[in-house]
Amino acid sequence: MTNLLAYHNDPKIKAAILAQLQAHYDADEIVKGQYWEDGKGCAVGCTIHSGDHMEYEGRFGIPVMLARLEDCIFEGLPNHKAKKWPLRFMNAIEPGAYLSRAGWKFLYWLLTDEKVNPGISHPSVSEAVKQCADVLNPLTEGRPVDRGAAKSAASAARNAARSAARNAESAAWSAARSAAWCAESAARSAESAAESAARNAAWSAASAARNAAYVRMADKLVELIVGAR
Repeated sequence: MTNLLAYHNDPKIKAAILAQLQAHYDADEIVKGQYWEDGKGCAVGCTIHSGDHMEYEGRFGIPVMLARLEDCIFEGLPNHKAKKWPLRFMNAIEPGAYLSRAGWKFLYWLLTDEKVNPGISHPSVSEAVKQCADVLNPLTEGRPVDRGAAKSAASAARNAARSAARNAESAAWSAARSAAWCAESAARSAESAAESAARNAAWSAASAARNAAYVRMADKLVELIVGAR
């Protein structure tokens, strides 16, 4: 895992980015659907003035997985919460915090909490989802993943998703797809897959409940960030 310290342990870096985001918020320049264009952008765009999530690591000492999760959650939140989300996210991070486990803890939570991902308990996918969650557990503790087990878990989840799709079980399909993305993230250390895992978990909720699912995700990610050491 990358050994990053948030804001490179420099409070001035945090103060500067919060001032920048506050200015964008005050000018109503935080918008959905684009990274950075004509002085407006999404959560990531208004933070780095580009769409390159990897910049979070070099500029802020924040793992790219968290940048991608911030991005995904921003697009799914109700508009009034989305506009405040970049400030809330960056403000929750303490200079010097070690955040490399927070993203994996978030993905583990996605696969174990029925409130945010109701399809995980469906009998057609529950075993495959559990297999994927078990694969993530070592990463939440800073231990290496068993890549062979992760690949097997991802394959089982994909098969479960196909079965759920054939039977028109949309919540189960979304949950299994989320599990597959999580396991693939672990197998390939591909932080980009975290975004897809979160999006599929949200789709596991009924249409009317999707905004609420993203609100829960935002709250959970902040909780994990605040608790990081």
